[in-house]
Amino acid sequence: MLVLKAPRRLLLLRGAQVLREYEIALGRNPTGPKRHQGDGRTPEGRYRIDSRVVESRFHRALRISYPNEQDIDFARRTGIPPGGDVMIHGLPTGERWVGDVHREYDWTNGCIALTDDEMSEVWELVDDGTPVEIRP
Repeated sequence: MLVLKAPRRLLLLRGAQVLREYEIALGRNPTGPKRHQGDGRTPEGRYRIDSRVVESRFHRALRISYPNEQDIDFARRTGIPPGGDVMIHGLPTGERWVGDVHREYDWTNGCIALTDDEMSEVWELVDDGTPVEIRP
């Protein structure tokens, strides 16, 4: 899985082949890597899908293994907690009607958001342990 923050794209890959591509919304402060809890940024780096959250405030959620070693090291050096619970998720429960319009602005707390239909598709296609690279 490859997330390209600037063009707001999530790509599902098999090797170099793009299987699916989705337009996404990001954290409300999307420029730059996530540095601490509450900064509203989506992280940058190499992670993996480490769990699934069925009972979420959103339509399904895949948890990303943020913070990684580099994020933890940065937090240790600065003395500021790195935060956590970064997810790839659908829309807030009960707000399916928003649909594609959610992409018109970055609204998450640092997560990667899709429509509910797209999230259902990603949920079925992506296994736990799948590598996730998030680029600027």
